[in-house]
Amino acid sequence: MSVVDQCPCGSRREYAECCEPFHLGNPAPTAEALMRSRYSAFARGLAPYLLRTWHPSTRPKRLDLDAGMTWRALQIVDTVNGGPGDDTGVVEFRAIARSADGERRVQHERSTFTRIDGRWLYVDAGTGPLVRDR
Repeated sequence: MSVVDQCPCGSRREYAECCEPFHLGNPAPTAEALMRSRYSAFARGLAPYLLRTWHPSTRPKRLDLDAGMTWRALQIVDTVNGGPGDDTGVVEFRAIARSADGERRVQHERSTFTRIDGRWLYVDAGTGPLVRDR
């Protein structure tokens, strides 16, 4: 498999077998799967998917992605609940990116998720905005 076919979420699986089915409308089975698919959506510039998988109580009216940001790696730090039989979950992760000016950035969140009508939704981030990695 070539690097171009690999899913951005770091699963080492092909995109078509990993996050693409979620991007095309299939529900993610777990909070972690949704989080990975949202990371892949950031990497691929899929703002409509990000909005569609955002809980209505916290979803912005629009989302302007930074086209100069290159998402490089995702590390899952911890998960709490968020399985197929749960209605809530938490996924802690670090997402590494490079800005257009070459600066390395790290987004570290302990994100909360909820499942409504069989679909996982991102609720909010447990920690602040994208920060410089020092």
